[in-house]
Amino acid sequence: MIPRLAIPGSSLLLLVTAHAFVFAAPHMTVGNNGPTEISGDYRYAYHEPETAAEARETACTEALFQALSRHPTVREQTAPIVDSRLIRSVIQTLAKQHVHDQRIVQQSEQGRTIYCKVSGRFDVDDVQRVLLAHTTGSGEQALDQNRALRIISAREAPDGTVVVVYQALKRLDWLGTAYQGSLREAADVMVDFYDEQGTLLRSTRHPARKTPGGEDIMNPGEIATLKIAKPLNAKTYRVWLVK
Repeated sequence: MIPRLAIPGSSLLLLVTAHAFVFAAPHMTVGNNGPTEISGDYRYAYHEPETAAEARETACTEALFQALSRHPTVREQTAPIVDSRLIRSVIQTLAKQHVHDQRIVQQSEQGRTIYCKVSGRFDVDDVQRVLLAHTTGSGEQALDQNRALRIISAREAPDGTVVVVYQALKRLDWLGTAYQGSLREAADVMVDFYDEQGTLLRSTRHPARKTPGGEDIMNPGEIATLKIAKPLNAKTYRVWLVK
């Protein structure tokens, strides 16, 4: 799962398909401290060979991520942080270890589009504790990683494009069709763009190729760069990978 990165000129934090379209609208009940209710929803469109079960898991995971990342306490505590990898790591830790009573409130399928709404409770005091634990640690972390790819960095270039640097963890042969399981799906770089209110504007999916011209084979360890045009009204973006 994935970080928000700040686009210059925006006061927001960036919390990262062309085959998948995602719409998110988290909601939350806010308290000053102590336990608080959170909820969020996410729509995710998938394609073969990703299965419906895998897509449902992705949609519900992203719904929880959205609910946490847009909670006022989380945003306030992480506002001074410029390291998007740290923000992502904090939110992931909160989602995995500090959200209780997690429930799928609603889930539906229409064709290949999965909708998931989740709710749960977390103690807002945990945000500061998790943040402290992460800032006193050490070690280089990738922005996101799955079994096929590692996102090394993501930034906005002077020309307004989002530049994503990624590394292949498995051999990716785009001329072949014999991918097993969801490897084909896992070899796509996902980028979501949001407006100033945090509403999703556009989602794009980009095959991880070695060159912009579409060289078809990446061997394990090879690094490549992807450039994505930013929508006109986008203030934040998120780069992520399907798990």
